[in-house]
Amino acid sequence: MITKQITKINWYENAEKIFIATDCIIFGFDEGILKLLVFERLVNPLKGELSLIGSFVKPNETAPQAAHRVLKEITGLDNIFMEELKTYTEVDRDSGARCISIGQYALIRIDEYDKELVKKHGALWYEVDKLPKLVLDHNKMVEDALNRLRRKSKFYPIGIELLPKNFTIPQLQNLYEVIHQKKLDSRNFRKKLLSLKLLIPLNKKDMSGSKKGAFLYKFDYKKYKKLEENGFNFSLFK
Repeated sequence: MITKQITKINWYENAEKIFIATDCIIFGFDEGILKLLVFERLVNPLKGELSLIGSFVKPNETAPQAAHRVLKEITGLDNIFMEELKTYTEVDRDSGARCISIGQYALIRIDEYDKELVKKHGALWYEVDKLPKLVLDHNKMVEDALNRLRRKSKFYPIGIELLPKNFTIPQLQNLYEVIHQKKLDSRNFRKKLLSLKLLIPLNKKDMSGSKKGAFLYKFDYKKYKKLEENGFNFSLFK
């Protein structure tokens, strides 16, 4: 009996090696402040300097899978909003090697992540407006993510991911003002928001802001999904 030996051919053995990484721009909203999660870089070059949280993409995973893996390892969160931002391919962007990075930005509720995990990995929250110099082109990634977030917020209720599940209209307005760096008229904001009929009123108040308090709401996910299918403008600036 003759047994055929199958030889696996490596068609790319003479090709130059290029690394593929993913970097996560992780936003959270805390007490009226938009924040970014960063950590001290663990490897050379630039070990110990502040960096976005990322990883090389493993052979058995896609870039989004790598990004979700990193996010879960650092925060303990899964099934959160994450979206591909941009691919960064500048030849000299990383002095360690020829490395292409696929940026992914994420929105998380800052009261839900695993604080012990974040502490274990040495991750820190920084105010976006007071962000220090990050390694490589990571500040550019943050700038691009903020611009995407501003555009996204006109067609998508970002409060779903950044605010607590129960929130007040002033809290949502504050979030939009922080993201867009623009003061909004409270009366017009409330009128436009309620006209979309995306909020479910709750029979309780948040008393932390004033003696009078503000009524709490939650998003109507089912109604939003129907509107999303047909397309609608969520812009609350007019």
